[in-house]
Amino acid sequence: MMNRWRVMKRLIPLLAGMAFLLSACGRDDLSTLKPQGPVAEEQFNLMKLSISIMTLVVVVVFAICIYVLIRFRRRKGDNTIPKQVEGNHKLEIIWTVIPLILLLILGVPTINTVFGLSKDYSKDKDALQVKVTAHQYWWEFEYPEYGIVTAQELVVPTGKKVSFELASADVKHSFWIPSIGGKMDTNTGVTNRMYLEFPKEGIFRGKCAELCGPSHSLMDFKAKAVDQASFDRWVAAMKSPAVVPEDAKIKEAFESKCLSCHAVGETNSGASAPNLTGVGSRETIGGILYNDEKPIEDNLKEWITDPQSVKPGATMPSAKDVGLTDEELDGISKYLANYKIDY
Repeated sequence: MMNRWRVMKRLIPLLAGMAFLLSACGRDDLSTLKPQGPVAEEQFNLMKLSISIMTLVVVVVFAICIYVLIRFRRRKGDNTIPKQVEGNHKLEIIWTVIPLILLLILGVPTINTVFGLSKDYSKDKDALQVKVTAHQYWWEFEYPEYGIVTAQELVVPTGKKVSFELASADVKHSFWIPSIGGKMDTNTGVTNRMYLEFPKEGIFRGKCAELCGPSHSLMDFKAKAVDQASFDRWVAAMKSPAVVPEDAKIKEAFESKCLSCHAVGETNSGASAPNLTGVGSRETIGGILYNDEKPIEDNLKEWITDPQSVKPGATMPSAKDVGLTDEELDGISKYLANYKIDY
């Protein structure tokens, strides 16, 4: 008994720690257990069916094992050799047929769901087309029918199928909005397709679900679902002429030291870094610095000053690397913080 108690004393803190750790998996914004769209709901129903079947199998198997252990245990003083039994056609048929039935119950809806969710809406005129390009460690969203390119925030209308064309600019990533639908890999040289639906308005957190480097866990993005009228206003605002700094000195510094990689509006449309149009309206800076936790201008200064301290491995140079003065840093941060799009 003492030995058992010692083992239990060691196991209890371990189990408590595991429960505490796993409780983090239940966050509302990254939970697949609270589906917010039809694709996620279908996948969740499939999860419930498979878990139910597995639970039934585990319960039945453990019940039989416990019954056998108790019913056929060796009694005190009984030293006889148990009756040796070899083969039982009835039992063999039962434990072969039952798993086959369970596989059919699980397999038919699984195949139906998998093929149903793999439909290609890239030619559907009623679906919104979005090209997603994954970078280390940010997301680029292009709307080819509107001529819009943005980054870190995916804006979509509600009640409409959104057809995604997924690719990677460097290493393998994985596009995932847990509460809206399952993940899909992004690869270099290969295009993958998927579709999602956003039935109601809201902001949904997206992640990279494939280990892609030191800042993989920080490769977040936001998906904003808005009504059609708001989406149309966003499109119009994104296509409007770019807003530039009013101060001539700050404008010169921004154009020479920022627009060599970034873009605003149609300026430098072939940019290799995130498009900054309307960046002041975004929920985050760098995808991970939340603007409801700190003033957006402070987040911009932190990000521009030293991106490596926020996202190790990021390719963006620091303010020192590009030669930004403190005055230019303050001016550019203020300009970007006020560059908002109302929709």
